[in-house]
Amino acid sequence: MRKLIECVPNFSEGVDMAVINQITNAIESVEGVSLLDVDPGKATNRTVVTFVGEPGDVIEAAFLGIQKAAELIDMSKHQGEHPRMGATDVCPLIPVSNMSMEETAAYAVKLAKRVGEQLQIPVYLYEDAQKDKKRSNLSVIRSGEYEGIADKITKPEWKPDFGPAAFNPKTGNTAIGARDFLIAYNINLNTKSTRIANRIAFDVREAGRVKREGNPYSGKIVTNESGEAVRIPGSLKHVKAIGWYIEEYEVAQISMNLTNYKETPVHIAFDEVCERARDRGTRVTGSELVGLIPLQAMLDAGNYFLRKQGISEGLSEREIIHIAIKSMGLDELGEFNPDKKIIEYALAKSEDKLVDMRVKDFADLTASEAPAPGGGSIAALCGALGVALGAMDGNLSANKRGWEDQTAFFSDLSKEAQQIKKELLLLVDEDTQAFNEIMSAFGLPKDTDEDKVIRKEAIEKASQYATEVPYRTMETAFRAVPILVEMVEKGNPNCLSDAAVGLICIKTAVRGAYFNVRINAKGLSDRTFAENMVTKAKELLSKNHAQIDASLSIVESKFDA
Repeated sequence: MRKLIECVPNFSEGVDMAVINQITNAIESVEGVSLLDVDPGKATNRTVVTFVGEPGDVIEAAFLGIQKAAELIDMSKHQGEHPRMGATDVCPLIPVSNMSMEETAAYAVKLAKRVGEQLQIPVYLYEDAQKDKKRSNLSVIRSGEYEGIADKITKPEWKPDFGPAAFNPKTGNTAIGARDFLIAYNINLNTKSTRIANRIAFDVREAGRVKREGNPYSGKIVTNESGEAVRIPGSLKHVKAIGWYIEEYEVAQISMNLTNYKETPVHIAFDEVCERARDRGTRVTGSELVGLIPLQAMLDAGNYFLRKQGISEGLSEREIIHIAIKSMGLDELGEFNPDKKIIEYALAKSEDKLVDMRVKDFADLTASEAPAPGGGSIAALCGALGVALGAMDGNLSANKRGWEDQTAFFSDLSKEAQQIKKELLLLVDEDTQAFNEIMSAFGLPKDTDEDKVIRKEAIEKASQYATEVPYRTMETAFRAVPILVEMVEKGNPNCLSDAAVGLICIKTAVRGAYFNVRINAKGLSDRTFAENMVTKAKELLSKNHAQIDASLSIVESKFDA
């Protein structure tokens, strides 16, 4: 498994695309790095760049981006709404897969050391890369912003971790760190008032606001015995927020960083701001995402709003995402393209997949002389179509007038059906991939005795895999049977024939996949493995047929009644 980290540098240029392009070109010059998103903001005069790759490639690309930004951006001339202190203001590394936070932090330190020593830029470590927790918080490091660096950097407690302890007027300072995934999220208001936006931000952010005597906005600050200001915490944990005015859109926004989106999800933050805005005589009109967002965060949001509407959650991924986009107004200020804004979609390989083909093209390819897709892929597709009918029946039952007390029951069945459908669609391509691996193994050289041994082992391994894949199709399709049986017995009576067709599709899928297990097992050298697979397949086939035939008999009796 590849080790992957994400890097999200923020560059203090959001207007001049020629400068931005030169920075991103430097990043993309490193082979193995995938540039996922470039998000410039005119009012903030700041661009958030997102790229991903293996650790060594990522820190090389990050260094080149920081180097190019230092060449092209003059901080002495910079102005923007967002707090900032450097040409590359902040450069976080985030573990994506097979990376611990400790490993990621070590790469952040390595990058910071190189930037400080080779580029002579003062660098501060932050979050998990910073051992001194008194200076690990980014807002504390950045306090005073660019204008305060000249005085701050001379203080012993603010000596940079790397680079010179001297003000660099052109580049400013840079913070490099390691952190968990952060969602940068702005919520739009129907006002231009920064004062109102800030008050709402203070209402919701975890740090809240300082407590004052009398007037909560201008009264004397209340202090504790140590002379520190007493704070009134905000309503949302793991949220940082400020209010600002975006001239580009002529609206005020609450700009938020959700530092733990699993504890405070984006949809909860959105609804809380909506409530607080109403309390202050204004309202939310939409929102925007800066950078990327995890798929699960969008699915959680979509399901949350479907539940609020009392509608079935058993929709496809794309439909749930669409609900999330529209419910939070993520497309108010510009297009929200899930393929570019959701991290899993952006990371997906741009490879041709059977399931992405048009139905006609898929049928034509199957009918051609090409040996794949074959029976295994068609069996998986039959199963996907069968369970899709189950999901449809569940949604029509959940949303049936007068059946509101059963919405949750049928919604849960539809959600389960959607998951099975997703797995079967993956098996459509995996079955063809398994066949292709057998063909690749047969194509290996056989000139020497060693070649022959390697080739024989590769053929056996690929053939075992090609036997396991259709058995997985059998298992996965069989999981749909109880769902369709429930639809036959309890579902919307107008969908009875659809449930029956779904059962027949599942019966075909399981039997078709069974025959693929048999033919692939027949040629295996490991007879113990082969016989075990065939025995399991026969038992599953028998159970599948018995349950489906019993349910189809009920369908017949209902039509005869």
